[in-house]
Amino acid sequence: MSTLLLVALAGAGIGAFLSHQIAGSLYEERLAQFRTEATAGLSNVKDNFRETTATDRESTDRLVMDTLPLLEGKGADAQRTYLLTPLPTSDPLYVPSSVNTGNITASGIPVALSDAVAASAVGDAETDYVYWAPLELAHGEPGIAFATKVTLPPDSAEYALYLIYDLSSMQETLDDIHRILWIAGFLLLAISGTIAWVVTKAGLGAVSDAAAVSEKLAAGELQERMEVKGEDEVARLAASFNHMAGTLQDQITQLATLSRMQQVFVSDVSHELRTPLTTVRMAAEVLYEARESFDPMYRRSTELLYHQVERFQALLADLLEISRFDAGAAALDLEPTDVFHIVRDVMDATEPLANNSGSEVLVVSKESSCVVDADPRRIERILRNLLVNALEHGEGEPIEIAVAVNADAVGIAVRDHGIGMTEEAAGRVFDRFWRADPARARTTGGSGLGLSIAAEDTRLHGGRLEAWGDPGNGSCFRLTLPLRHGGTFDSSPVPLSPHDAGGPRALSAAAVTAEEESDVL
Repeated sequence: MSTLLLVALAGAGIGAFLSHQIAGSLYEERLAQFRTEATAGLSNVKDNFRETTATDRESTDRLVMDTLPLLEGKGADAQRTYLLTPLPTSDPLYVPSSVNTGNITASGIPVALSDAVAASAVGDAETDYVYWAPLELAHGEPGIAFATKVTLPPDSAEYALYLIYDLSSMQETLDDIHRILWIAGFLLLAISGTIAWVVTKAGLGAVSDAAAVSEKLAAGELQERMEVKGEDEVARLAASFNHMAGTLQDQITQLATLSRMQQVFVSDVSHELRTPLTTVRMAAEVLYEARESFDPMYRRSTELLYHQVERFQALLADLLEISRFDAGAAALDLEPTDVFHIVRDVMDATEPLANNSGSEVLVVSKESSCVVDADPRRIERILRNLLVNALEHGEGEPIEIAVAVNADAVGIAVRDHGIGMTEEAAGRVFDRFWRADPARARTTGGSGLGLSIAAEDTRLHGGRLEAWGDPGNGSCFRLTLPLRHGGTFDSSPVPLSPHDAGGPRALSAAAVTAEEESDVL
């Protein structure tokens, strides 16, 4: 639409310029011709009047009637007429009234022209001046009048002689030119519009095809390609797009192959190590049970062996669980589950760790029971990971577990007041094997996969696992689950950032949206 508007404006401007130039050139050309003709004609009439021997009214009338018709006719492609009228200062004796042809009268002559003629002097043929001015004829047609002063014998009375050209034919020519320009302009606009429509359709068609193919590629249909037609720019675009799609397909296929190989490798290695590791663990347990009979050096070695084998076995279990998530083989064993019962079980299981760390674990809730559709084993694993993480980083400060319920979801937040974490750390805390402080020693022998597994377990339930932290003010992890499996919720019933924590909030989640941030307290 903007292209057509620009074409229309450009066409109108060019048409107006051409019309003005043509009209000006035609007028100047005709004016020069008219002046030449008028000057010659009026000079001939004046010469006849000077050379006459008329001495009475009859001979003067005959002179006028024989001479003035020489001015009539068609000259320079325009009809012309004449007008002879006495000047106001003259007192004619033989031609007392105007002599004219056509419908023009003295009243139709421009005042400026008649005044100029009256004020002029009558000289010889070489010095007489011819005046001119445009005028409007009887029926509104355009015209131009040329005038000079003449004298008639025998009393040398002064008259104004006008030679008038009818410019109707020239106006018709200009009208025809304007009409042609308008028609040409409309044709140009139509042709430009058609060309623009064809080009736009071709371009938009290619863009639409590219968008459709891109959507299919994004959906995983990597074999989709654009159709290449011809050898123009659109065809080159399609060919380039197809080349890009082919390159992406190759790279994605290679990455998928490498990912599958990695998953198979991790799964196979984990399975293959379980049997010998079980044997080693059994031997380590035997040695561990008999450690009191060893000397101090062997006793310490036995304890280290036992704990490291235990840690290795936990790592293998986590790797197997991760491989099941990657393979899409993880499934939920749903049943009605009371989250408060799971919270109490997790607190009981981690009580020794809480005693060792010096942190008191408190439950903050207005509710006493909340049943959801969930896999209790996975929910317990999530909460155990969160509570163990809080105890390990809580620096002996109290740990709060806040539980709240609304119409759609249940929220469980685990809050510590320990070292906290930065916004960057909160954004990466669910990454596999990631540690906020690699130099910090683990007190529980974790594998570094606990929070990653917790995030995957949460995803299976259709929930959200989010993290907040502030250095020196502790951290908070919030689990939000729908009350019914497959249900949805807009916000969590429990705040992520506790009111007693200073500093800005840092949110991260397995799934968190900008709209949900307004719901976080």
